Amino acid sequence: MPVTKRQFEHIAAFRHTLRRFLRHSEKVSRKQGVTPQQYQLMVAIIGFPKRNNASVGELAEQLQRNHHSVVELINRTERLGLVERRQGIDDRRQVFIYLTPKGERVLAKLVEEHRSEYRFLHSSLGRLLERGVSFSQI
Repeated sequence: MPVTKRQFEHIAAFRHTLRRFLRHSEKVSRKQGVTPQQYQLMVAIIGFPKRNNASVGELAEQLQRNHHSVVELINRTERLGLVERRQGIDDRRQVFIYLTPKGERVLAKLVEEHRSEYRFLHSSLGRLLERGVSFSQI
């Protein structure tokens, strides 16, 4: 079944909303001296379900990146003093990534600067859904 003009409009509006948010996030991150990927890494660590840490493999899954790219991202972020590695308690071969106190402070500033864009994203996506946008039909 061909995609209709209306569906293309919905796709474009959805992608514009996401891109606007991501562009804002990129600007805010760089203003705080971190890359957008480092910001995403810190959010993934502190936002990991039921823990305030994550393994490299878990972070690779969360960020949808390959393992060695995440290791390099962690290395760069660790050099800034924002994250640290700690061995697992039960299995010393495991390594978990934690935010440092400095990382927590930087992340708090970043989240605060994202707050208005989170609200915009939420309301924009809500309006798209209210207009009957159904991506399951595409």
